Amino acid sequence: MSDDKPKRLNPVAGFGVTFKAMFKKRLTEQYPEYKKPTAPRFHGRHQLNRHPDGLEKCIGCELCAWACPADAIYVEGADNTEEERYSPGERYGRTYQINYLRCILCGLCVEACPTRALTMTNEYELADRSRESLIYTKDELLVGLTEGMVDSPHAIFPGMTEKDYYSGLVTEAAPGTEQQVAVSKGETAEEASA
Repeated sequence: MSDDKPKRLNPVAGFGVTFKAMFKKRLTEQYPEYKKPTAPRFHGRHQLNRHPDGLEKCIGCELCAWACPADAIYVEGADNTEEERYSPGERYGRTYQINYLRCILCGLCVEACPTRALTMTNEYELADRSRESLIYTKDELLVGLTEGMVDSPHAIFPGMTEKDYYSGLVTEAAPGTEQQVAVSKGETAEEASA
């Protein structure tokens, strides 16, 4: 007899949930007119950072690619020269790509980066119309220049070493710093000066 009572109340209990929900205030997101602010530590689109003088922080070590569980990052490192310097150390990331069709935005790549070159922004609108446009290249990921920076490649701050860069002793580009010719990108001296 006790088993019979719960079976009869099942439909009534289900309607009870419906009736409670009918009289609650509705929560409607007005997206995209109103974009809800994200949490400060939200994992959004990646960005490649620069030193305060404009040199890139990425040293092409490929640790971010090794740490990625979705195999979404491709890095190809190259050696710096005195005539063409992209980062203060021996190497830089010549090719850097993140495939957002694969990326799960877990942040393991950021944890693996020894130079804090790779961080994540709060940008979450990553949808696009083609698959090719969701493969972000180094040009799309590299953070823009601010006042006091000179676009890479250029010489390191005179009298400073790679260690000084990572210690935070370089705060802006040295006066008179000029952008070098990017021979690896096929530039000529005339194109670099233009």
